[in-house]
Amino acid sequence: MSGADYSPEEQRRRKLAADCFNRATQAMAKQNWDYAVEMFATAVKMVPDNLMYRQSLRGCERKKYKDNKTGASMAFLKLSSVRGRIRKARSAQNWVDLDQAAEEGLAINPWDAQFNADLGDAARERGFLEIAAFAFEQATSPDSAPDNKDFLIALAEIYEQRKNFTAAINTLDKVMKLDPLNGAVRSKIQALGANMTIHQAGYDEAESTKEVQNTAPKQGYEQSVKGDVKTNKQVLGPGESVEADLQRMMRKEPQNVAHYQKLADYYRREGRLEESVKTYKQALDVSGDVNIREQMEDVELDMVRQNLNFAKEAAARDQNETSRAIVSELANELLLQEIEVYSRRADRYPNDLKLKHELAKRFMRCKKYDKAIPLLQAASKDIRLEAQVLTSLGSCFLAKKQNNLAKRQFEKALEKLSSTENPGPFKECSYYLGRLAEEASDNSAAEKYYSDILAIDYGYKDVAQRLTEIQGGDDESAHIDMDHGDEV
Repeated sequence: MSGADYSPEEQRRRKLAADCFNRATQAMAKQNWDYAVEMFATAVKMVPDNLMYRQSLRGCERKKYKDNKTGASMAFLKLSSVRGRIRKARSAQNWVDLDQAAEEGLAINPWDAQFNADLGDAARERGFLEIAAFAFEQATSPDSAPDNKDFLIALAEIYEQRKNFTAAINTLDKVMKLDPLNGAVRSKIQALGANMTIHQAGYDEAESTKEVQNTAPKQGYEQSVKGDVKTNKQVLGPGESVEADLQRMMRKEPQNVAHYQKLADYYRREGRLEESVKTYKQALDVSGDVNIREQMEDVELDMVRQNLNFAKEAAARDQNETSRAIVSELANELLLQEIEVYSRRADRYPNDLKLKHELAKRFMRCKKYDKAIPLLQAASKDIRLEAQVLTSLGSCFLAKKQNNLAKRQFEKALEKLSSTENPGPFKECSYYLGRLAEEASDNSAAEKYYSDILAIDYGYKDVAQRLTEIQGGDDESAHIDMDHGDEV
């Protein structure tokens, strides 16, 4: 966009920002870092989509702290209010406030990985993809959090949005080195390879099929349009259809499994799931590769989920027993298929603790607690999953009426949960601990747990009623019903 395309107000803001940038540059030459940071920060606020302003600000902030990699002295004391603003802005999806709060935090510690990631999220939501990439690059730099898989995956997604497929694949390769058993990332790398091929061929950028045809190499291609004498049906020529081109490549190189995978992935992106499964089956027949089998299984699960969603929409519209029965049947079918698929993968990847947790949750949904418990106990070794796994373990023991074991798991989980950052598991643990305390006639403990819940969610289950009864001196308790409004 040229200057003439901006409104007078926007032109004024950009001119002021440029003036601030020039003053900051002059201050840097004199090593007046405080004033330089102030001027760069003002320029960023006025023109938040300017990458150079952000880069200059970050570099100047680092110089201000003499590249100490930790930022301001006693930085943690100054950041609690900033983190609170960030949580509030993220919860409200106020991306401008999140952007500004993240910059405020980075002014105190420009190496902080989470603040850089917060800025990246805000910039991506605001459509500033260059700045989002820069922010996540900073978050995953050697001086911040180079081994944070979530940040690396987010960076890869931004690279993909910008069609920088090589950088996206290289970034996900780092994730695979950190987590070699991550099947989702492995599948994504394969999909990105197909997308890169499609992009390089110009299929996704051409304004028309004719444009692609005109830019494609002519030598060795078939005629652009052929007449089928028997059916009088036209056949699409090279460059006119991604699908037709890939099918042509499959016929030309029937043993090249990559062609089948690319076409199957194309069908999946287009929502043509049955064709995707059929093509993955062809790829599997050619290669016998278990990784391709897993991709095919993922699409098969997608098909059941899609049918389930259609059934739910029909049930909501029709409001009859037949529709509801179909929903129940499809939900059960999906659950059984997920258990079958995840069980095989858990055997194949015994060190994938996330997979064990997912499988355990499916067993819990069909009340097979004896199968879920050992999986959860193994998954609890992953500190990232520990709190939610302990919560699930507590629920399993509660269902088996092993209340002492349940209480121990809920207490351990609650120590690791925050009411603001993990409100769901926090309320669940507190609720069941309150119920267990009631059964043990420890109304003082029950009152505390229930009060903690009401402080953040007054309408949660029957907590308000139970607290009223306790405070009214009613000591009567009942056995804990795992089916009381809970979804395990």
